[in-house]
Amino acid sequence: MGVMDYIEIVVKIFGGMGAFLMGMTSLSDNMTRLAHGKLRTMLNKTSKNRFAGVGIGTGVTMIAQSSSLTTIMVVGLVNAGIMTLFQGTAVIMGANVGTTITAWLVSLNTFDVTSLLLCLTAVGVFMGMFSKDEKVKSVGSALAGLGLIFVGLTFMSEAMSFEEGSEAYQAVSKALVWMKNPALLLLIGIALTALVQSSSAVNAIIITMAGQGLIIGGGGNAVYYIIIGSNIGTCVTALLSSLGASTNAKRAAFIHFMFNLFGAVIFMVFLLCWSGFGDSVLVALFPNHPEFQIAMFHTLFNVICTLLFLPFINMFVKLANLMVREKKSPVKQEQAGITADLDERLMRSPSIALGHIYQETGKIFSFSMDTLNLAVDAFVAKDVSAKEKVLEHNKELSNANKIMVEYLVKLSASSLAMEDEKTISNLHYVLNDVMRIGELADNVTKYTNHYVNDELVFSNDFIEMTKEMHEKIKNLYVLSLATFLYKDYDGLSEVDKLEDEIDKTKKQIVNMHIQRLNEGKCQPENSNVFINLVGNLERAADHITFIAHSIE
Repeated sequence: MGVMDYIEIVVKIFGGMGAFLMGMTSLSDNMTRLAHGKLRTMLNKTSKNRFAGVGIGTGVTMIAQSSSLTTIMVVGLVNAGIMTLFQGTAVIMGANVGTTITAWLVSLNTFDVTSLLLCLTAVGVFMGMFSKDEKVKSVGSALAGLGLIFVGLTFMSEAMSFEEGSEAYQAVSKALVWMKNPALLLLIGIALTALVQSSSAVNAIIITMAGQGLIIGGGGNAVYYIIIGSNIGTCVTALLSSLGASTNAKRAAFIHFMFNLFGAVIFMVFLLCWSGFGDSVLVALFPNHPEFQIAMFHTLFNVICTLLFLPFINMFVKLANLMVREKKSPVKQEQAGITADLDERLMRSPSIALGHIYQETGKIFSFSMDTLNLAVDAFVAKDVSAKEKVLEHNKELSNANKIMVEYLVKLSASSLAMEDEKTISNLHYVLNDVMRIGELADNVTKYTNHYVNDELVFSNDFIEMTKEMHEKIKNLYVLSLATFLYKDYDGLSEVDKLEDEIDKTKKQIVNMHIQRLNEGKCQPENSNVFINLVGNLERAADHITFIAHSIE
């Protein structure tokens, strides 16, 4: 074989790997899109039950076709405070079990169904081209991704299908037989996985080589050391993802590393002590099918490690707390429940990211209402000093709004279901309504300044009716927030009913003021502040109602 022949082999291997990774990405993205809110629902159901956490982690990973994706989402959820470290650890263990399905999928390449599976690429593409239904398009793209996986595997298989006794076969065989050192093989597995950021890709290459009769280390347990190393190498993705995250998120990534490292140590010792494990047990289970032997070992490694470590989740958490210390930092002023720390890791699953931003929008809505309450209470108390605090609140609202809008714009660039696109559009309007509530609070502080500085006098009746209107607005806020967060369509009628009452109260107050003005019982200079105040409160109620109706 000449130099060009070797170059062609390398190009086919890398091209096949590229097609495989592209297929995995397409399959993962579209399966996640088809699952839509199901992934979010599954992850939201994590509880103190460790078995439920493992089951959910397994299910999510089987749907998403990526343990790295699940682990990164867990890091993001822990970072956002949505999931505890205990819950995250159980889900991570389940993710390691769920990822084993990929090795079995790759092993199918050994059967005479490859041509049929390759046809899935064309079928999927045509489904996307000729269907207008979003779900059908996603199914088509998922099928195309699955087909592309086997296109990549076919390319790699062809590149490695040397004739026995040929110069290339002898050269490759000698190189593979030389690799017998368990520590070296372990490091190769770690390095390759860290490089391509996918244990599935490394396993696919190893399984494809085995299918072509290329035996690493001359047989025995040698190939399994690389599989063990790939499980450690896959932790690199989560560790990198945790950089810059909260301490708990770093701990979640570290627990993932510890889980695979401890499992690797146990299995390394086991394989070193039982050198004939592969040639006896696995060969007996799958004679003449080295691909399935590797897939079975990968499954055994993750399932057994999960069963061994599951009772010791609390110990993993304690060890992570001990190893990853909380950094001491200057005490920061609390932002009264407002937050703009949206974790971009969650964008790998748009539906989960949307669930997170929905909760954060609810917090900012609450913060804007607190700002309005502060302003109205200050008016009743004739407290002009509250203006400075209201301005600080509005500055925080503005900063949070900017960050959230940027997050929504980035999320819009993801592969979204139609329902998610509508939700994002509605959230832009909700954030605008939230900002308007803060601005109306600022207007109220201006009326307070006139009230105090111009020494205006308002009757007790007016003050009491203003307080009554304010109470109704607070009740409207409680109803609207619950309706918004839980998408309670039945609650919309109650929201509308209370909003109508507020409109009537505003008209009643204004009519009474005009009557008192005509009777000379009210100062004309009060009129501007009086009417504008109740008008602004009524407008605030409108924006609160708009937020509730954003779920439609």
